[in-house]
Amino acid sequence: MATCLRLRSCPAPHLRRAPPSRVCRPRADCPVAPIRGYARGPAGLSSALLRTDGFVGGLWVSAAATFPVHDPASGAELGLVADCGVSEARAAVRAAYEAFCSWRGVSAKERSSLLRKWYDLMIQNKDDLAKIITAESGKPLKEAQGEILYSANFLEWFSEEARRVYGDIISTPAKERRALVLKQPLGVAAVITPWNFPSAMITRKVGAALAAGCTVVVKPAEDTPFSALALAELASQAGIPPGVYNVIPCSQKKAKEVGEALCTDPLVSKISFTGSTATGKVLLHHAANSVKRVSMELGGHAPFIVFDSANVDQAVAGAMASKFRNSGQTCVCSNRFLVQSGIHDSFVKKFAEAIKTNLHVGNGFEERTTQGPLINAKAVEKVEKHVSDAISKGATVVTGGKRHPVGENFFEPTLLSNVTRDMLCSQEETFGPVAPVIKFNTEEEAVAIANAADVGLAGYFYSQDPAQIWRVAERLEVGMVGVNEGLISSVECPFGGVKQSGLGREGSKYGIDEYLELKYVCFGGL
Repeated sequence: MATCLRLRSCPAPHLRRAPPSRVCRPRADCPVAPIRGYARGPAGLSSALLRTDGFVGGLWVSAAATFPVHDPASGAELGLVADCGVSEARAAVRAAYEAFCSWRGVSAKERSSLLRKWYDLMIQNKDDLAKIITAESGKPLKEAQGEILYSANFLEWFSEEARRVYGDIISTPAKERRALVLKQPLGVAAVITPWNFPSAMITRKVGAALAAGCTVVVKPAEDTPFSALALAELASQAGIPPGVYNVIPCSQKKAKEVGEALCTDPLVSKISFTGSTATGKVLLHHAANSVKRVSMELGGHAPFIVFDSANVDQAVAGAMASKFRNSGQTCVCSNRFLVQSGIHDSFVKKFAEAIKTNLHVGNGFEERTTQGPLINAKAVEKVEKHVSDAISKGATVVTGGKRHPVGENFFEPTLLSNVTRDMLCSQEETFGPVAPVIKFNTEEEAVAIANAADVGLAGYFYSQDPAQIWRVAERLEVGMVGVNEGLISSVECPFGGVKQSGLGREGSKYGIDEYLELKYVCFGGL
C-alpha cells in the first residue's frame, strides 16, 4: 500500500497543455516538439475524440517525437501520436501518485458517481468510439459497437462495486481487545493493455482501480492508442480529477523502456498487464525487484472439445462464435478443436459449410463484413506459417488456407482436418482465423490433449451427458470453462487463467480485490 509523501523534486519534464485550437511551432534552436491537439483522421471519425497527445495530470501533453498509427485494413495513416518515453512515464507516475494522495480520501459514493458519469458519456458517444476501434484495429464495426458496450459496462459495474468494499470485525479471546480488518487502496497502478480490445481491456482494469481508490497510468498498445486517448477525453468531461487517469502512448521502439520504467518506479504499487506470456514474464521480473502486486492476463491456447453426445448444430454455432470473433484475435478464442471420432465427420462438414456461408472478409466499415484484417503483417506471417507447417505434416485444408486478395493483412477463414499434436497450430496460440481439428477416441484422451499446454486461460466443450459435463469441467486446467457455450465473457464473472496464462482475476466482484490491501487493526485497552 502506498504511503503519500510530499515530493520535493522530480526529474520529469514540465507538462504543458495542448489546446485543440492551436498548434505551436518550435523555434529552430528549441528541441521542443510542436503541441498537437486532435488528429484529422479519416472521414467519419469524431475529431472531438481523436486525440494525439499524451494525457498526464489532466493536461494534454506533447512529446519530442511522434509515431504513426495505421488502419490495418488499408494501410492508411490515421494520425501521428505523441511518442512518450521514460521521462513522460515518470511524469505520469508522479502525477498519479500526487492525485492518489487525495483520490484515496474521496468517498466511495463520489467515486461511484464519477465512474457512472464516465459510463454515461461512453454510452452517449458509443458510435464514435466504435468507429475509432474499427479504424485502428480493423475490427468489424458491429463487433466494435459490441466492445464499446462491454467496455462501458465495466465502468457501470465498478461504479456499483465501489460502494461494496467492506471490512470485517473479528472476535478475539481477549475481552479488552477488538480486531478490525480494513480494505485500503494499493496506490498507483500501471496498466499495460493490448490492441485486440483497445477499450474494454482498459476499463476492465481502470474501472476496478478507480473504484478501489487507486490512480492509474495507462500504456496502450502502439497499434491502438486512439481508444485510450478517447477514454481520457471522456474521463476529463466526466469530472475525473487530474492525475487519476493518465495515458502515455508510445511506439514499439520505446515500449520496452517505458514498460520497464513503469514496473520499476518506486511510486508504482501495482502492475496490471494483458498480453503475451513472454512479455508478462519480463514485466514480472521487473516488478519482482520491488515486490509489486501484479495482475497478469496472458496467452491462451483454448481447447474446444466436441463429444459424441453433443448437439452438432449447437457445437458448430459455438465454434463459429468462439473461433472467428475479431478474426481469431482474442486470447479466449478456441485454438484447438478436439472432436470425438463418432461425430467428427459430421462436425467438420457442417463447420466448413458455416464458414463458407456466414463469414465475409472485408473492411470493418463495410456492413457485410464479419472478418476484418489481422492487426499487421507479422500477424499474417504467423498464421501463414502455422498453416504451411500443418500442410507439410499431413493436414488437409477443408476451406481457406491462404491470404485473402482484399488486402495485405487479410487471411481467409481456414479449417484444417487431419491435424496432429506435433503441428505448430496444436502447440502454439495462432491468434488468427485458423481452426485445426484433431480427432480423438476417448474422454481421457481429449482431456489429456487439452491439458498438455503450459497455459490455461479458457476451455470449451459440448456434451449432453450430465456426468461427463461435471467430470470434464472440473478436470480441464483452465480458469474459465464454456459448457455448450462459445462466448463466456461477462462483466459480472471473473476473467483470468491458470498455469502460465496469468495471475489474478478481472471483472466480477473479485476484480476490485486486485487493487485493495488488507490491514489488520488491533484496538486494545477497552
